[in-house]
Amino acid sequence: MPRWDKLTSPEIGEMIDGGMDLAVLPIGATEQHGGHLATGTDTFSAGTLAAHAAAEADVLVLPAIPYGCSHGHTELWPGTLSVEPETLTALILDVSRWAIRSGIKRLIYLSGHATNGPCIGSAILKLRYEQPEIRFRSVDIWTISKRVGELYFRDAEDFHANRGETSLLMHAAPDMVRPDKAEDVEDVTPGLVFQYPMPRTTPTGAVGRPSEASPEDGREMMEIIVEDLTALLQQALAEEWPRIPAATKP
Repeated sequence: MPRWDKLTSPEIGEMIDGGMDLAVLPIGATEQHGGHLATGTDTFSAGTLAAHAAAEADVLVLPAIPYGCSHGHTELWPGTLSVEPETLTALILDVSRWAIRSGIKRLIYLSGHATNGPCIGSAILKLRYEQPEIRFRSVDIWTISKRVGELYFRDAEDFHANRGETSLLMHAAPDMVRPDKAEDVEDVTPGLVFQYPMPRTTPTGAVGRPSEASPEDGREMMEIIVEDLTALLQQALAEEWPRIPAATKP
């Protein structure tokens, strides 16, 4: 498995020199996930899915960033370790720049936490200006493909520790799940204009129906997610720079 942190410096250099110049950077969070999922849920999900797909596509996977922008979970529930948006952006920039110095030419950021998106986007804006010959892409797990999104959103639009997240961990990391503590919470956010911190929308820190989760559901989810993420990575490997069309007068 081409995991950066499991390889030696010469091995990484040889792989990149041999053409393995695409890397995936998983970005998670350490935050409360109700009473039934461990605080490392987002990091584990992003890191594990990235590692499996990277092995299938034969690309490198960088060590996962375990901290995200999780301010919306507040101190109401113990366990959340959030960083400032500027901090996460700076960390993504630093890791990316050093990966590029090692020879990486294409970077895909796989996020397991929704509110990491603006920070990743800000980092990409800077990097595209600094590194015009390097290509970047940001993907949330649930945006990998339409069918993956349907698996996550089937019980809640503003999901958190829901059926999908719970099923995935019941299959891949049962030690991170407390099934007897799961409580279903209706998603009250559809149709709202504003976004709200978690204490305004859930009494438990979870949203969705984790009671419907199962290891079998998680196994099927993992197979689908890895398959579709692998396909995305393979497409990225094959993609050439776009052809700039000639301008024409109307």
